[in-house]
Amino acid sequence: MHQRLAHIRNWIFDLDNTLYPASANLFSQIDAKMTGYIAARFGVDRDEAYRMQKQYFLGHGTTLAGLMAEHEVDPHDFLDFVHDVEMDVLEENAPLAAAIARLPGRKIVFTNGERLYAGRVLERLGLSESFEAVHDIHAMDLIPKPQASAYAGLCAAFGIDPKQSLFADDMARNLAPAKAIGMATVWVDNGSEQGHDADRGFIDFTCTDITAWLHDILEDQ
Repeated sequence: MHQRLAHIRNWIFDLDNTLYPASANLFSQIDAKMTGYIAARFGVDRDEAYRMQKQYFLGHGTTLAGLMAEHEVDPHDFLDFVHDVEMDVLEENAPLAAAIARLPGRKIVFTNGERLYAGRVLERLGLSESFEAVHDIHAMDLIPKPQASAYAGLCAAFGIDPKQSLFADDMARNLAPAKAIGMATVWVDNGSEQGHDADRGFIDFTCTDITAWLHDILEDQ
């Protein structure tokens, strides 16, 4: 194990574009569904719907959070619609499953998506048995990453000491609150990042592929 990570006992992972490569384009399906939902809901064309979608995402953490705050959209209706996507773009990742199995301690998925969708993704990746739990958007009381309450709720739910924890996410901005409470942070820089902060001092490690990175740290003595 990499010496800087010898103290880690809680391995926490984002789901989309983190446990599978952004190049799989699964989330692009969800992105298109969100645009379609907004276009239908507000009677606007797809260009305007996309603009609104990204405005909500950047301003509220997720598109859903913005729609709830500004338009009282039913979260269940929205999530059921946007997560109804095909999983055939994902492939089983046995090397990732093997690496996660070797990590010492607990393993948890921390996602702004919902549990049933996460379960479908994990099954397709061959990771159904790899994690103790999925802490989803409903467990966060619909207040998503990067809101501080999401991280506090995660730690409280599982009795986690953040100073013994590592969090990996493809969105750099989601790592800042984790670092603020003492977690080690890994940015999966695979092209999915949608925001660009000048200050990236809250990132401890950067990789382009989580599978390769895990194997590297496990072999680092």
